[in-house]
Amino acid sequence: MEKKETKSKKTHQKGKVQKGNIKLSKAKVFSLKELEAAKASGQVFEAMIKEVDDTFNLHGYFINGVPCIVPREEVSSLVGEDGLVEEKHCSNKVGKIMQVCIKDIVTIDGKIDKVILSKKMVELKVRHWMYIHLKDGMKLKGVVRGMTDYAAFIDVGGGVTGMLKIEDVCNVRLNKISDKLRLGQRILVVVKNYDRDTGKIELSTKELQGTFKDNIKNLKEGEMVEGVVRNREKNGIFIELENNLIGLADHVSGVEYGQKVLVHVKRINEEKSKIKLKIVG
Repeated sequence: MEKKETKSKKTHQKGKVQKGNIKLSKAKVFSLKELEAAKASGQVFEAMIKEVDDTFNLHGYFINGVPCIVPREEVSSLVGEDGLVEEKHCSNKVGKIMQVCIKDIVTIDGKIDKVILSKKMVELKVRHWMYIHLKDGMKLKGVVRGMTDYAAFIDVGGGVTGMLKIEDVCNVRLNKISDKLRLGQRILVVVKNYDRDTGKIELSTKELQGTFKDNIKNLKEGEMVEGVVRNREKNGIFIELENNLIGLADHVSGVEYGQKVLVHVKRINEEKSKIKLKIVG
């Protein structure tokens, strides 16, 4: 006899999340009156997005298991040249939980039928907070949302994105930023510069990775350590020893960027923040 599936069994289908499996942080059951008050106050909730339709509106479930819609124009405060939220910013929300505010409540016979939600309202709240409070040197938690060879775009909250340039990742000279970062990675960043007029945020991580003195504490002259080949210049080959520590070795043939090598630590000059190395294998 074929066994029946229990109610607790999860059922997933190509990225779609079934209603019975919704787990949101707001477990409390809200009345219509409470939701109307939350709408008026701009309270932030969570919603699980199940699918995107042909016009790139998002559909899913809100607290209490109530169906919800996030219209395309409410998915983000950022739009393309055509004045619309880009399609990819809608489709990549499927199967994820979004922070949202209530834009409208649709009722039938005095009962909640569905809610119209807005992620854009949350983003604007975050931007307003940042306009007032964000300062250079402030530490923020972020997620890597996009990358080119020379920069990463970090979501620092509510869809607000800052730029992390390759030279601000660490003191090591990199060929491309993906040598250190990956999409979806959660990182801690420092605000390098915040322009209130344009809203542009420049970020850095190298200040968080310790000073030269901090990073040589476990390194001793005369020992053999493993490193990674980075830039090759006239005066030698730069070898990455730690996440924010680099040394210089004389030129040898047969080594390439990104290759792991064994090096001999010949000299550590703390005063000049330099390390002299010899590639031995």
